[in-house]
Amino acid sequence: MKKAKKILYIAFATFAVSCTKMKDVNILNQGSYSDTTTASLKSATDVKLGVAVEYSNIADGNYTAIAKNEFDAITVGYSMKHGAIVKDDGTYNYTNADAIINAFSPNEVYGHTLLWHSNQNATYLKNYTGITIPAPAELMTNPGFEAGASSWSVFNTNGATITFNTGDAANAHAGTSYMKVVNPTSQTGNQWKVQVSSAAFATVPGQKYTISYWVKAASAGGSIRLSTGPTSSQYQGDQTINTTWQQVSWTITASISSTTFLFDMGQAANTYYIDDASVKLLVSAPTGPSIALKVDTALNTFATNMVNHFKSKVHQWDVVNEPLSPSGALRTSGNSSDISDKTAKDLFFWGDYLGRDFPLKAFQYAKAADATAQLFINEYGLEASATKTDSLIALVKELKARGAAIDGIGTQVHALWNSSYGLIDSMFIKLASTGLLVRISELDIRINPLFKSGFVLTDLESSYQADMYYYIINSYLKNVPKAQQAGITVWGLTDDTSWLYKSGADFPLLFNANYSRKKAYGGVLKALKGL
Repeated sequence: MKKAKKILYIAFATFAVSCTKMKDVNILNQGSYSDTTTASLKSATDVKLGVAVEYSNIADGNYTAIAKNEFDAITVGYSMKHGAIVKDDGTYNYTNADAIINAFSPNEVYGHTLLWHSNQNATYLKNYTGITIPAPAELMTNPGFEAGASSWSVFNTNGATITFNTGDAANAHAGTSYMKVVNPTSQTGNQWKVQVSSAAFATVPGQKYTISYWVKAASAGGSIRLSTGPTSSQYQGDQTINTTWQQVSWTITASISSTTFLFDMGQAANTYYIDDASVKLLVSAPTGPSIALKVDTALNTFATNMVNHFKSKVHQWDVVNEPLSPSGALRTSGNSSDISDKTAKDLFFWGDYLGRDFPLKAFQYAKAADATAQLFINEYGLEASATKTDSLIALVKELKARGAAIDGIGTQVHALWNSSYGLIDSMFIKLASTGLLVRISELDIRINPLFKSGFVLTDLESSYQADMYYYIINSYLKNVPKAQQAGITVWGLTDDTSWLYKSGADFPLLFNANYSRKKAYGGVLKALKGL
């Protein structure tokens, strides 16, 4: 055991040393990020600087004061997304978003986001569009016989005994009640000679209704059918009933406005147990084009309402957020391997219903709502994948050729402490080559990307993180022409409020939990100063 531990330690130490040596090649300013005494980051540059904020930050006066002092703008991390704004009934609640904007005023506001596959009120969207079919109402009264014979009428017996039994859970399908029919005589070809009718229920001529019930017989070979009344009768075929509970369903097309149904049980001598009868309107899912139209309308409504509500305060928008799958294809539920829980209630994949049109439509609706706003497409992982960068640029070209008013590209840059410098440079060069505005939209740097337990941020690792902040911003300023520099947004203020913090597993931002400036702050400051 001791030997195994030693081997493991040596292997780990070798890996750590080799990683350090590899990283040393890229270290630019280790230990030289002590300049954190400037009045603010924004005072060191004319590049627009933003920070992500949340509704929970409002109550902290230090948070709001530092955010307003250090940065020119804010991006609302969650409270301006579909899931935060749209309620299950389709109404809109802007309360939290408005409160955030007011609390961080006079900072400018970057709108985030009009279309995304996550953080949606997918419950509302699926109900509105017909993707989720609302459960139809039960039309029966006393369907489980819990009120005994109430709402049921015995029409014919011809020697049969019909009872409505309550308080007998052992023989009921569900609950404690059921109808029991003892037919001692087979009346071949005359099912109608033993009949029990339901109460009348409202129907619409021409619409379909499903009648169902649960039934079993005391011995195999029972027979039962349904028929309708009181006029224009329809007849179900005979159903063979055996000794275990089985559900029988029958769909009719109503021809009158008030309908009844009857259990017909005269064909075969047997004892029958009947429970949990039901009548419901048959609701069919709309066709593909019908759903697509409703999805399109939902997108138009949300984009238009959002842009109009915030028009006086928001002049730049992430119109489409993360439209690409990890491979660079246009995102659908089928290619989103970066999402482990495809059943999450906040997911809605626009590409499943609108195909390649969904980003185009989003830009069209945003432009129609505010012709003066700057409109961006935003994507993650570009600093780590040349393929994805190329795919996004190709998508932008396609959309612009189809008439989309795209003003800029946002690259999130959720980087690692050891992200590739070469890929970072290449990304900014390629994005700049489009001639569009380019912004770093969600910058943070993971120092413990595997979220190893027990992680403690050391001074050396803080320097590595500062190196990467310095390199990313320096590369942006060097490789993106000044006229195309739309700004830099850091995705949060203090480590403990980051989406990556995870109870101390990572420390990706510029400030410690006590609001002291980290080396990362010095790295950003040094790059902004052009040093």
